Amino acid sequence: MRLLLVEDDERVAAALVAVLGRHGFQVRHARSGHEALDALVPDGNEPYRVVLLDLGLPDRDGFEVCSRIRAGSGVPVIMVTARADIRSRIHGLNLGADDYVTKPYDMGELLARIHAVARRGAAPAAVGVPAPDAVPQQRGPLESRGIVIDRERRRVSVDGRDVPLTRKEFDLLALLAQSPGVVYRREQIFSEVWRSGWEGNGRTLEVHIGSLRTKLALPGLVEAVRGVGYRLIPECPAAADTVPPARSEH
Repeated sequence: MRLLLVEDDERVAAALVAVLGRHGFQVRHARSGHEALDALVPDGNEPYRVVLLDLGLPDRDGFEVCSRIRAGSGVPVIMVTARADIRSRIHGLNLGADDYVTKPYDMGELLARIHAVARRGAAPAAVGVPAPDAVPQQRGPLESRGIVIDRERRRVSVDGRDVPLTRKEFDLLALLAQSPGVVYRREQIFSEVWRSGWEGNGRTLEVHIGSLRTKLALPGLVEAVRGVGYRLIPECPAAADTVPPARSEH
């Protein structure tokens, strides 16, 4: 899988390229926004499946780079940055970023997020906002902890027992079940399930999570990560690689 890494910190980039290479990625490293945009011009080679985009670039702001990428391409973009404030997260997602990861991060989680957005971007689609109520596309049923999620028929069963869910409950569960163990931030959940910003809507998400726990009769299935979001508890935790912390951005 080809991946474009946009990062001007040589130490962080070198560590990421090494780890990603060990996990089977073919990585091109762009050190500026201009270089990143040039790399995305079609040249007859296999297209990039994911862009990892730092925001603190030397020639232009990463938000501008994301906006220009999204204007001409549907390639999934993950912003990987030290900017942890909620306004930056919301702004990035509103510009069309598929995910937003703050430094320092767990490499195992980053890898899971890369695979998740790559799966969603695998099917050819027109550039633009997805249809309302759409669930990230992935073929075949999802299965985790005795739960079977049939996305084509929009049905859920637990140990063979059918569980009726509302449309949003189903979309929420399908999102979390794509990558068990990965923490989905509140703003990402609202962007992908509700197609809106999450600010001021935290109670809505809590109600849907509570309803899922009750209907599935698995109160410990979905874990709240304080101040961040939610994740589906996997059956077996996975080990992760590590990368050095990045310099702070201003």
